[in-house]
Amino acid sequence: MEQRWGLPLTAWPSRLRPNAWDLVALPLVLGALALVAWGGLAMGARYQVGDALPISLDPWRLPEYALRTVLRMAAALVAALVFSLAYAALAAKSRQAEKILIPVLDILQSVPILGFLSVTVTGFIALFPGSLLGVECAAIFAIFTSQAWNMTFSVYLSLRSVPAELIEAARMYRLSAWQRFWRLEVPHAVPSLVWNMMMSVSAGWFFVVASEAITVSGQTIMLPGIGSYIATAIAARDLAAIGYALLVMLIVILLYDQLLFRPLLAWSRKFRGDQSGDEDYTRPWFLIVVQRARVFDVVQFIGLAINRAIDAALRAIGRAVPVRRARSRAWPPFGRLFDIALLALAGAAIVWIALYVRASVALSEIGWVFVLGLITAARVMILIALASLVWVPIGVWIGLRPAVAARAQPIVQFLAAFPANLFFPVAVMLILNFRLNPEIWLSLLMILGTQWYILFNVIAGTTGLSRELQLAASSLGLRRLLWWRRLILPAIFPAYVTGAVTAAGGAWNASIVSEVVQWGDTTLRATGIGAYIAQHTAAGDAARIALGIGVLCLYVVAFNRLLWRRLYELAAERQRLD
Repeated sequence: MEQRWGLPLTAWPSRLRPNAWDLVALPLVLGALALVAWGGLAMGARYQVGDALPISLDPWRLPEYALRTVLRMAAALVAALVFSLAYAALAAKSRQAEKILIPVLDILQSVPILGFLSVTVTGFIALFPGSLLGVECAAIFAIFTSQAWNMTFSVYLSLRSVPAELIEAARMYRLSAWQRFWRLEVPHAVPSLVWNMMMSVSAGWFFVVASEAITVSGQTIMLPGIGSYIATAIAARDLAAIGYALLVMLIVILLYDQLLFRPLLAWSRKFRGDQSGDEDYTRPWFLIVVQRARVFDVVQFIGLAINRAIDAALRAIGRAVPVRRARSRAWPPFGRLFDIALLALAGAAIVWIALYVRASVALSEIGWVFVLGLITAARVMILIALASLVWVPIGVWIGLRPAVAARAQPIVQFLAAFPANLFFPVAVMLILNFRLNPEIWLSLLMILGTQWYILFNVIAGTTGLSRELQLAASSLGLRRLLWWRRLILPAIFPAYVTGAVTAAGGAWNASIVSEVVQWGDTTLRATGIGAYIAQHTAAGDAARIALGIGVLCLYVVAFNRLLWRRLYELAAERQRLD
């Protein structure tokens, strides 16, 4: 009897037997595993705080730096995916948890990446003494914070907007909570989640410079990576090195577009409610390899077996536990007591922060910081409005043309991944040469990296538009204005809200690096809370850093509760009605 891999062929199910496609898939899989192993060894190298980690501007070191950066971003993306599914599910399914988790998410989204680094880096280094792994974990966590919030908001809105008829069908088929989550709710969230994963990876490139240059005890640790390479090139004013870095970034973006996101987008099409027009869609080459190579079938087989085991265990637990929990939740005072306790806890935290800040900051300065926050808030809202006017029509035009969307995807990814600080030298030179007002022209740097959230989500919302609705609108002869009001805007509204709220949060975060711009010895400043935080972060003034970040978070939460939260609820209500 013929044998392969030490087992007789008859012992393997037919769909798990190796075939010719495995000759393409196996080198890719083994190469990915080898890169992960190499990256793990490099991350765990011996290191003591104070040792120098020199960054070379030799372009031949860029492939190594690119691999180190990609591995950090991949680890952060996996963590962000797990976090977004768990966090959004808990927030969407529990009203008590939602009252805590969504405001906390608003605050986390508004906290600058420098704030996360300053708080977490010491703890990570203490967890792994004598190893570079602590600094690497701090960098991965910083990249995670630039990815997770957008994905979590996307999943949360999708879980809140599952159509009522699908929920009723799940009840009729008596799906367990675990089955309903994986067979109904996650598939419903997949199309929007994939687009937001792409945007999150691009946002990670935006913050990779800050995440790979970590300051500890007055020393800046430059981890090997593209971000550190770019920071070193900017400090040295080496335009050629910046050009090499951009070329390598473009190659990396094209690679993960071909090997990850393009197959994911094609795969996510099967979760759309409308499948019309798919006959004209060409599957990406790597998706064909994944679907036909048996090595990926083995992975899927193992994953399904684990899922069935978990489902069986949950069913057994469900049979053992008496069904009496539904009656216990009917006690009305519980909700009020929970709200009172929550308000008391929030009030105590605010009082503690206020006392800490007030001990070293004058009351007049505190009032001025609130004014600075108002100035930055005006910038953010004006920029979001301008970005919406530009990118909503463009996103709709792209989304209605699948062939154009496929070609535009890597271009938009590269533009979104383009680090904004590479525009700083150009911005400084243009402002100085033409004697422009920094208060106005530095503001545009705030939206450079975050405007793509709007474009990505509008494209995703438009591609999910039902073909029947488009044909109905065409047959009814809807004029342009009516076509926008009755068809397009209601259809893309939930996706637009997800993009706009994340873009606004990103703009608040980006204010710290865009309101203070430096190129060599020249520094330009704009008035705002971002410049205030950046100034005192450089000085190491903990009380004023806490004041600036606290006021920034208060503004973000206020905008989210008064504006974006209401738009979220309106979007979810419209999707349920649809």
